[in-house]
Amino acid sequence: MYIRVRADLMDRGTPWHAWFHACVPLVVHYTASKAKGKSTEFSKFLQDKRYFQGTGTPSEQDHDQDKDKNQDQDQDQDQDQDKNQDQETKHQANTRRPTSGDPDTPAIARYFNTKGRYEEVNPYLLDDVLAIDANAVKPPAPGCTAEHLTAIIRHGTRFPTTGNIRKMKEVYRLVQSAATDDLTYLPVLKAWSMWYKEEMDGRLVQKGREDLQHLAQRLVKAFPSLLTKENLLGGRVKFLSSSKHRCVNSTLAFQQGLKKSFQVEGEDFRLMVNDSLMRFFDTCTRLVETVDKNKKAVVEVTSFNSGPEMRRVQEKVADRLQIPYPNVTADSVESAFYLCAYEFTIRGLNSPWCQLFDESDAQVVEYSGDLKHYWKKGFGHDINSKASCILFHDLFSRLHTAASQIKSGLPVSEVVMVQIGHAETLLPLLTLLDLFKDNTTLTAANFASQLNRAFRCGQIMPYAANLLVAMYNCSDGVRLQVRMNEKPVTLPGLADPSPLYEDVRKRYHQLLTGCDQNTVCQWNSGQGHD
Repeated sequence: MYIRVRADLMDRGTPWHAWFHACVPLVVHYTASKAKGKSTEFSKFLQDKRYFQGTGTPSEQDHDQDKDKNQDQDQDQDQDQDKNQDQETKHQANTRRPTSGDPDTPAIARYFNTKGRYEEVNPYLLDDVLAIDANAVKPPAPGCTAEHLTAIIRHGTRFPTTGNIRKMKEVYRLVQSAATDDLTYLPVLKAWSMWYKEEMDGRLVQKGREDLQHLAQRLVKAFPSLLTKENLLGGRVKFLSSSKHRCVNSTLAFQQGLKKSFQVEGEDFRLMVNDSLMRFFDTCTRLVETVDKNKKAVVEVTSFNSGPEMRRVQEKVADRLQIPYPNVTADSVESAFYLCAYEFTIRGLNSPWCQLFDESDAQVVEYSGDLKHYWKKGFGHDINSKASCILFHDLFSRLHTAASQIKSGLPVSEVVMVQIGHAETLLPLLTLLDLFKDNTTLTAANFASQLNRAFRCGQIMPYAANLLVAMYNCSDGVRLQVRMNEKPVTLPGLADPSPLYEDVRKRYHQLLTGCDQNTVCQWNSGQGHD
């Protein structure tokens, strides 16, 4: 399905629900594209303000309810949302942007896992958010011309989800009621006010919009012959998103970055929504049944969280707060740690929550998070990566079309494809490509030997993480370059960092000729769990 939105009307910093109300007269162009499964009427989808307020995708039956009843509910909801938004705006209004070497950057910021800033991966952006690494954007050889780019991107910085906010409230109440220590930071910690509301539920924050706007502007500089005003206005730059509000809003922010680059503020661009591609993890039955619903699938995570390393962190936090050991659980530690992370990534603050942890503590909490992603979305189970077969084939189908057009001397019809989804979208695909694979499986028992592991989500999958696949027309054939978070990576099994496209196809021949989504995701209850 497709939507066309005048995103230029979204002022910088304007909350989405306020923008929506201000733009009721806005013309929204809608085209339904029939796909497998149930089709959603997007015009109705847009009319439900919860989409923009971040409370989830409305069901169609909501639109069939009595209109008067809905109006009363909407008025109450609007008042609640306005109140919450006022509080959110107040807290984000004082957001500061740490710079390189800033003492207010938490010492443990590099361990924030998937809750980390993109700037921790590329620190030079702290000095110039639009800077690019000149060495990273060179073509394969002089004379090579860029012909196509696919960018698969994670959404920008967001609020915590409802589930995480509930856990954060629990540790907040624990500190307020039980902590008695007299360390210098504790009065500040006890004075800290819980401002996160469950209604925020993963919504994109202002920093998240900036993440995607700035990424778009950097990619214009990195690929000046592909991301052009002519290609953008000519419809040769495509945009596709998950239906989640944070992804749609990230896509619109990316478009806004392009508009700023080309000074085309009055234009609007089509945005395609496709959950079959960008949220395949929801519909792959084998993944859901054997991993998501199967506690045995994450036994290594459970074991580590009840093991000596995590127990020591719990004791240290309890000692710092003078709270009895049994009161501080692994969940308490994780929630306090991510309160530190959210306060920094959203507001740019070195929160007193950060002072509960030293570097060794942070390494343990980070490893716990990496274990979870490894066994739920990474190399831990084969189905984790195979669930992304549909996205893999979508990528290579596009590359094949572009390569065929290049070889035939035809202009490439789809010059740029921008796809915006989730960490759960991108991480399985990277795993399927065998990127960031360690020689040894990550387990509960080998934390100490895995300190230098490749599978480190804070470096791979921060907010706005991106996989860039660029195709070049060179004198010796069509070549590819792959970049992760704007850094060149060499595909496993290929020595050349800019391999011939045909060599890449040979490397992934088994997946290209197999990896059928319906087959790998098929499941019946009689099969049992792994």
